[in-house]
Amino acid sequence: MPETPNISDAEWDVIKVIWDSGPLTAGQVVSALEGQKHWAPRTIKTLLSRLVKKGMVRCTVDEKRYVYRAAITRQQAARRETKSFLHRVFDGALVPAVAAFLKESDLSPGEVEQLREILEREGKR
Repeated sequence: MPETPNISDAEWDVIKVIWDSGPLTAGQVVSALEGQKHWAPRTIKTLLSRLVKKGMVRCTVDEKRYVYRAAITRQQAARRETKSFLHRVFDGALVPAVAAFLKESDLSPGEVEQLREILEREGKR
């Protein structure tokens, strides 16, 4: 899997809009974010441009408007980010990472059961 480009928190906010509602014009992305963020339209367009340069978003011209589409799925980005995090913080070791998350979480009995089922399924593979 190719290396994940560094994506800022602001860039994640922008690409999430595209995943949820894309393809979108720059104006539509601005409109979608104006209720959530206090960013100028130019800031959002800069973030879109950065995402294009990083290969996370594709841009085409349609009737003189720029249209943005995700170049990577949310699931692919999550996998890449998870692997990057594991390598940076836990030297790639999954068990200490999961243990750290579990110690910091207040899981419901249902969530514990879901995790147990996942572990059992994975153990059978």
